[in-house]
Amino acid sequence: MVYKFLPAFAVFLFSFLPIESKKIAPVYAAYTATPTLAMKIQSIYTSLDAKDYNLPQFESFSNALIGFYQLKEKGLIEKNILTIVDFSLSSNVKRLWVIDLTTNAVLFNTLVAHGRNTGEEFANSFSNQADSFKSSLGFYTTAEVYNGKHGMSLKLDGLEKGINDNARERAVVMHGADYVSDTFIKGNKRLGRSQGCPAVPVEMNDKIINVIKNKSCLYIYHSSRNHQVNLKLIS
Repeated sequence: MVYKFLPAFAVFLFSFLPIESKKIAPVYAAYTATPTLAMKIQSIYTSLDAKDYNLPQFESFSNALIGFYQLKEKGLIEKNILTIVDFSLSSNVKRLWVIDLTTNAVLFNTLVAHGRNTGEEFANSFSNQADSFKSSLGFYTTAEVYNGKHGMSLKLDGLEKGINDNARERAVVMHGADYVSDTFIKGNKRLGRSQGCPAVPVEMNDKIINVIKNKSCLYIYHSSRNHQVNLKLIS
């Protein structure tokens, strides 16, 4: 069944409201949300318990949360766990966040790889095609766990038609990799790259997968993508 995803909402600009982050200054931008929802998003963002982690940029967080609520309403996700990957950022910084929306706590913030044909240090090219070795943007639901050549791995189902819905066919999964490490960055000036999977550090892999598996929301963001349009959601 095809749903109209993220219907047109009134544009609401928060640039006149100071939003404080513990380490990363938020990006202020117009995004599609009703005034009530926009205020709720701002409230959640400012109340996030980041512990010693950086916070995601406000724009990526707000887009992720809007989508999360839509997916929850459609019954496509079940957990109050939101994973955000911001591929606008350098691969040399921690650009994956796992957030518990019940407690508003950041559970993990770590490195994550993009596909080898998506870019060098920075991600700039994305694809939904098989054998592209590129990352795909958009919303995913986490699926089942299996043991593969990278050990514990997590299957992902892309929810956006034409954007990431070939993820399972392409074997785009979350897994650990030794090239996702500070050591690799020091030796190569950038993080290692995958064949399109959001690969994470080996020592973080099992911990993250055990939290986000079985129908939680994973959102891969890039600032080049216009989210102020109606997206087609598949189920």
